[in-house]
Amino acid sequence: MTPLRIGLLGAARIAPPAVIVPASKRDDVIVTVVAARDPARAAAFAAEHGVADVAADYDALIHRDDVDLVYVGLPVSAHAEWTIKALEAGKAVLCEKSFCSNADEARAMVAAAERAGRPLIEAYHYRLHRVMRRAVEIVASGELGTLRRVEALFDVPIKYDPNEIRWRADQGGGALGDLGCYPLHAVRSLIGAEPDVVSARIRMEHGVDAETSAVLRFPGGVDGRISCSMLAPRPMATLFVEGDKGRLDIVNFIGPQMGCQFTVTVDGKTRGEPTDGPTTYEAQLDHVVEVMAGRAKPILGGADAIAQMAAIDAIKAAA
Repeated sequence: MTPLRIGLLGAARIAPPAVIVPASKRDDVIVTVVAARDPARAAAFAAEHGVADVAADYDALIHRDDVDLVYVGLPVSAHAEWTIKALEAGKAVLCEKSFCSNADEARAMVAAAERAGRPLIEAYHYRLHRVMRRAVEIVASGELGTLRRVEALFDVPIKYDPNEIRWRADQGGGALGDLGCYPLHAVRSLIGAEPDVVSARIRMEHGVDAETSAVLRFPGGVDGRISCSMLAPRPMATLFVEGDKGRLDIVNFIGPQMGCQFTVTVDGKTRGEPTDGPTTYEAQLDHVVEVMAGRAKPILGGADAIAQMAAIDAIKAAA
């Protein structure tokens, strides 16, 4: 069987944990080539991480015959352009979150995938881990009763550096696009519906949102809150759902492999849910392989990606 051949668009620091390391543990996936704006940087990256070849530039990579799927790990501001170009070149795409800059770009990307007939998957790796899959299953089962409230938070202290992408407005930086997108996606996934944005607050520093919070209202009167911060004193990622029969709590829903607590309380009785298993990135790559083999439909991307970007646009507008 021919392995799935992946080309890395961008010598990004997320590429090794997200793609290279998980691929190295499988015999049905191979990372064949990398491209970066600076060919010397791409060459150094390839040598360090064992990537076999270096493409002259982004365009050369997406037109190579030894690439089946392009991993777009570029700054958010470049996601739409190069995702669409890769799809038009006949490649499938795994695009890092946030998907793009706004909902209009998301619609254009999804339309390009539909025209090309190729998979386009958004890289919300956490959603494919057993922890989040189980959380969605529990909420959908009705075990918690009529839902009342959902809250999620993701904070990561990110020291200001003018060269740090997350502090660069021109490259799509900011807390909401890098951190807050996770809580927003999680609450949308759990409720299974799209929210109205009641209110939002943004703290701007160095030209980007350094902290963002939003109050949401889902169909059926479910209240929602999300928040994120690059100024927080310590990392934190929590998720909470409350119904009239019980509640669900997860500490570190984003990277359970780095330690996670997952409890469900119903009728006053609390139980723990399993949190072990492959890493989120291994789970993501497994899903990609299944999709590419035609054995599964993408959980991420498509209408979900458009709705996610529309919700992000609405939060920005409300703030």
